Amino acid sequence: MFPLGNMDSNALGRIVREERKAQGLRQQELAAACGVGVRFIVDLEAGKPTLQVGKALQVLATLGCDVSIATPARIK
Repeated sequence: MFPLGNMDSNALGRIVREERKAQGLRQQELAAACGVGVRFIVDLEAGKPTLQVGKALQVLATLGCDVSIATPARIK
């Protein structure tokens, strides 16, 4: 698990790249499975901070990653 406080676009890109490789997928295969372009996967893995959140979440879901956010009120 990666705490959100330590998360930035570069860290997210590393997670996506590591998980994609662990699953034996090429960028083209992941893009096709997600319904996004290869350029989006390349940019996501490179840590581009201006990508569309919805598409990034779709990539994570396709890889089987669980995304959790705990608000300050829920942490207490």
